[in-house]
Order: sequence, then C-alpha cells, then structure tokens
Amino acid sequence: MSPESALSPESAPSPENALSPESAPAELPGFVHVYSGKVRELYAPVDRSTGEATQDALLLVATDRMSAYDFILDSDIPDKGKVLTQLSLWWFDQLADIIPNHVISSQAPEVPDAVAGRAVLVRRLDMVPVECIGRAYLTGSGLAEYRETSSVCGVPLPAGLQDGSLLPAPIFTPTSKAPIGQHDQPMTYDEVAALVGTPIAANVRDLTIAILARGNEIAAERGILLADTKVEFGLDASRPDASGNPAIVLADEVLTPDSSRFWPAASWEPGRAQESYDKQFVRDWLTSPASGWDRSSGEAPPALPDHIVEATRSKYIEAFETLTGRTFG
Repeated sequence: MSPESALSPESAPSPENALSPESAPAELPGFVHVYSGKVRELYAPVDRSTGEATQDALLLVATDRMSAYDFILDSDIPDKGKVLTQLSLWWFDQLADIIPNHVISSQAPEVPDAVAGRAVLVRRLDMVPVECIGRAYLTGSGLAEYRETSSVCGVPLPAGLQDGSLLPAPIFTPTSKAPIGQHDQPMTYDEVAALVGTPIAANVRDLTIAILARGNEIAAERGILLADTKVEFGLDASRPDASGNPAIVLADEVLTPDSSRFWPAASWEPGRAQESYDKQFVRDWLTSPASGWDRSSGEAPPALPDHIVEATRSKYIEAFETLTGRTFG
C-alpha cells in the first residue's frame, strides 16, 4: 500500500508501513490519524455529532521527512513540508483548466493551526492504483532501462540518447505502487489498461502528459526545465463526468521537488548528470563515496550531514521562489 492509496475510504494502515515510535504522528484535536506515508500523515475529520471518522474527507499533512531509494531517511529537511504544500497549491491553480483537484481547503478552521501552511483538507478518493510518470528528458531509472532495452516502459526510443537528452516527444512511463520499503515496478500502457480499464488508462496517460507540458511551459519562462514528474489521480464519485462516471481528479502533490526533476536551463548539457532543484541532490550524496553507503546492501542509508540538509532546504526553497515568483515564508 502506498501513502497515497490511503486517500481511498477502503484503505487502512498496515503494520509493515508503521514508522518508528519517535516518528509517531502528532495528535490533532478533531481528527483521527489513519495512515503514515513516506512523507505525509493522513487524518480523518471526526464528525462531532457521532464521534466517528468521516468517510468523505482527509487532512493531508506534509512532514519534513525525506525519502530516497524507497527508504525514509533519519534526517528531516526543515520547512520541506511547507514548501511541498504551498508549491502544490500554486500548481493546482495553474492546472485548474486541465483537471480538477482534490483540495477542499488549506485554511482555518478546516486546517488546524498546529499544521497551518503544510496541510490541506481534501476529498477522499478512490485512487487509481498506478504511479503516473511523464518524461520529457531521459534520466534516472528511465535512462537505466533505456540502456538495457532501448525503451522505457515499453515505449521504444531512438538510439544514441544520453543522460539528460531531450526526448523526441514526452512519454508516459507508469509504475506500480509498491509498499514502503519495496520498489515500484515499471508498467507498460497495456498493463495499466488491463488493471484499470482502457478509458481510465487513456485519460490518466493524456492528463499526465498535459500536466508535464503545462509544467514545462511555465517553468521555461523561469529558466527551468521540467525533466519528468510523477502525478497521482483519483476517482471522485461525487463529481460525475459527462458520461456519468466518477470524475478523474488530481490528488496528492503536483510538480514539487519531491515528485519531479527540475533542472536549471542555463546549465543543461546532455551526457552528464544535471544540476537540479530537487531531491536528486540527496540521492547523489547517498550514492557518493562520502556517504559510505552501498545501495545494494539492503541496509538503510545513513543520516544526512548538516551541510547536505541545509543545501537541500535551500534548493527546495529556491525551486518554490523561482517557479512561483513569491518569497517563501
């Protein structure tokens, strides 16, 4: 079960996904905790008349936790939760003409003061059980798969592409949703269609590419390249589409440094790892000799040193300020 799948009313936390006692979620009056994800805590509002958790909404609280290579790191990144939340809210507005989103409110009284700025009250959805990834440039796991098969998630690509190459056209490269501590697995479009049906598969594919395109259009004006992004979709039965089916809704976060790769356009150069505004910075340190960590060992990564924590915080804030034109605070 992924953290995002808890947006579905049928979901419940499982023991293998539990965090350590020192990472236990805070108690919020008027809410009951229902799930701990890699980065987010989910709470259900309590109905005052019945004392029971409601089934139509969730409080989505972004923490300062950092995850990498399917591990939750021991080191928090200060203000990360606020950056992710505030940037997602900004992007939801930029994408409103493409797809509706799950946000009900980001303000009091719906959002408690204790988590103000890093939480949103959202509609509870039946989540599409696929990680929807769009790629405009080739890097990361996509590059590794391309080097082995000349394709990514069943999409054939031309020969001669390098790390950071611009793809001939953006591609949809979905993966499975794996439990915390396990790896998401690449899926082909046909596999997605077999899992969720062709209409939903076609819609989430087209929406993923449209979100990637809009993101790149806006980021380019700020001197940023959006290399790839992961988005989450849910089905909202309370908002049927023109055919009477549950509407497809954008959920979780969108176009943040956690879910996307952002590169400074001025320094982009295919054939090498790119400078970035995202958590690739953390990944690069973890796999460097400086960390002393062997990714293939199966052991948890080490804590991040203070200078990496501070540099990561700075990169996240720089991404927020450059994209939105707003001062973070």
